[in-house]
Amino acid sequence: MMSGIEGKVIAITGASSGIGEATALLLAERGAKVVLAARRSDRIEALAARITEAGGEAVPVVTDVKRRADLSRLVATARERYGKLDVLVSNAGISPISALDDLRVEDWEAMIDVNIKGVLYGIAEALPVFREQGFGHFVHTLSTAGLKIVPQMAVYAGTKNAVRAISEGLRQEAGESLRVTTVSPGFTETELAHSITDPDARSQIQDSMAKIAMPPNAIARAIAYAIEQPSGVDVGEIVVRPTAQS
Repeated sequence: MMSGIEGKVIAITGASSGIGEATALLLAERGAKVVLAARRSDRIEALAARITEAGGEAVPVVTDVKRRADLSRLVATARERYGKLDVLVSNAGISPISALDDLRVEDWEAMIDVNIKGVLYGIAEALPVFREQGFGHFVHTLSTAGLKIVPQMAVYAGTKNAVRAISEGLRQEAGESLRVTTVSPGFTETELAHSITDPDARSQIQDSMAKIAMPPNAIARAIAYAIEQPSGVDVGEIVVRPTAQS
């Protein structure tokens, strides 16, 4: 019996590591055709080869989500290669957190460009395709940082809550044929801390990750759960935390 994932064409941004990589591997294992998007060509090419060698289907597309043209190429590649796009997983994100007093304005702007505009560019390119097809599913990776606001994470949390609001508005506008899911991970073993420019904040986050972080496959399974539901079932929001996270 086919799963609700087998045969689906799924594009994933931020696919070169962490949650994106784990999601690509899990979905390909369950029969999806995955379109891998990230800036690091060597990483997504190696991942595509790994999936193909295991009997799956994958195609890498070098993508910087700050550029709308790159998202356009991503969606076009999925359609040209496989004839459709079932799901867009907007997972790319950065977290150069710091205290507001530090005035790291360039970091604020980078988070807005990647975490918010990158998602909006994905919507802009995929939504017309989904409307034309009569089906489609947006999956947006958020964060528990947007649910519990703490010092140093104000701007990062703000970007995630902006996408939360955009996703809910999209869900309400989507109608009966499209689905919208947000997934909010807690501490997860990813490379997200590498984008933190404040050394003290980076060290603090890395210490927390070392102590309690979940494997990225935990989030991949949550994403797969939302995707595999019948077409008339919309899993709106999933929150996944380590049990040790307050």
